[in-house]
This record gives sequence, C-alpha cells and structure tokens, in this order.
Amino acid sequence: MSKKIVVGIDFSSCSINALEHSVSIAKKARANITMVWVNHLDYSKEIFSVEPKQLGDEVEDRLNGLIKKYTPLMGGQSIDYKITKGKIYKEICDIADEMEAFLIIVGTHGSSGFEEFWIGSNANRIVSSSKIPTITIRGGIDIGRDLKRIVMPFDSTKVTRQKMPITALLASYFHSEIHLLGLFTSSLDDIRFRVRNYILQAEDYFKEHNIRYQTTFLEAHNITESILDYSKKIDANLISIMTEQETSTSNIWLGPYAAQMVNHSPIPVLSVHADKIKFYNG
Repeated sequence: MSKKIVVGIDFSSCSINALEHSVSIAKKARANITMVWVNHLDYSKEIFSVEPKQLGDEVEDRLNGLIKKYTPLMGGQSIDYKITKGKIYKEICDIADEMEAFLIIVGTHGSSGFEEFWIGSNANRIVSSSKIPTITIRGGIDIGRDLKRIVMPFDSTKVTRQKMPITALLASYFHSEIHLLGLFTSSLDDIRFRVRNYILQAEDYFKEHNIRYQTTFLEAHNITESILDYSKKIDANLISIMTEQETSTSNIWLGPYAAQMVNHSPIPVLSVHADKIKFYNG
C-alpha cells in the first residue's frame, strides 16, 4: 500500500511552494499526494474573481490544473484532491488521519494581505492538532527541496528522542546527513548529562540505520535563535522538532519555542507531537 502525503492548498504562492516540496518527497518516498481545499466562510470574493455559485467549478479547475502540471514530476505516483467545508485545521487533520497519511505539508505565510489566504493563519493549529508529523514551509522562501542536511536538536526532555523514526525515514529517502544538535540550556550537571546521553542514543540509532550524521553541542540561551543560526550556517533543508504541545479545557496551542520555529523559520520545519505520534516503517 502506497504512502500518502496530505497538502493544504489555497492557491497562494505559499501553498504552491508546499506542494512543490511535497512532490519532491513523494517521488523519493513513492507516496501519493492528496491536496485538500477547505471552503471556509466567505472569502471567495477576495481570492476568486467568480460568483459564489461558480466557486466549486473554479476550484476544481485550478486543482485539476495543478494535477496536470505536477503529475509528470511524480515518478509514477499520483496526485488527487478533496474539497471539503468546515474548520480548516480540523478538516486537513481529519482527512490526513482517515487516509493514514505519513505526512502533512502546509505553507505558513504568504507575502501580505490576502496573498496569505487561509493556510498561513491555520498552520499552527494544524501542527497543534495533527496526529501525524507535519512539515511547515514559509512562503517566499526559495530553498532546495532535496533534504541534503537535516538539523535535529536535542534538549533534556524525554520526548526529544521521539522524532527520530520519522526523521530517519525522510533522511533515508534523500541520503541526507543529519546534524545532531545538543542544546545546553542549563549549567546543571545532571541536565547536561541527560542531553549528552540522548545524543549518544541518537548516534547509535542512526549508525544502526546507516544514516550519516554529525554531532554538535551548543550553549543555547535562546533555543530558537541557536537552532536557526546553526541551520542557516550549514545551509540546512529541514529542521526536526517536537511541538511541546500543551492543552487546556478550552484551548490548544504550541509551546513558545515550537510556535516560534513554525512562524519564523526560513527553513522548513518538521513538527512531531509526542503523545500522538504514529511511526511508519520504510
């Protein structure tokens, strides 16, 4: 059974950029792509120059145009689409879950105004709610779509290691080099020991899976800045993080570090949520 990737589409340059990244991954992973377009409130006048009653036909025409354009680049894999209605983040997450997708890929920001459409404003909610690892990609960012270098930061939390299987899977498709980044955020010996120990476990894991890696330790007063500075320095193509998600009775939100990464990283971010994670083999 072929793997599946779900891509949120609103026809902004931001979401098309996400689609193009998904095509690169799908070809290597032998995965099929399903684009999801969600009819949400009354934004059709700003996005489409058609009457509301013609909106469905216009959306289908555009989606079929994307299928025609990108199918030849898929290496024999397929692209299809689903049109639905409701809360954007919920629809995308529900469809990905129903399809047992192994990845969701969405754009985070367009240029300005309505160029952003709905994907950018819903990216954090998609990451927060998803049971499935999610890659978010900033709009307007021209970055190599081959995942040659993946940055994988480690802190002192137990869940920091749970992003290893999906990161290793992506690395295996692209013969990537993983940069293990040990982050010291405290001077306490037991916390620093824990970070070093997790890095040693990661090194063993990637040796076992025949994946190239490098290890670096950093004193990190600001986690987000430290990761981004290092990632830019090595010209990384992906950063793999845990979401640090917290929940309350009425709200779902990302931890501050994860939200900063999703919102501000010029490099695509793979977000994995610990207690919802699904692991997929080869």
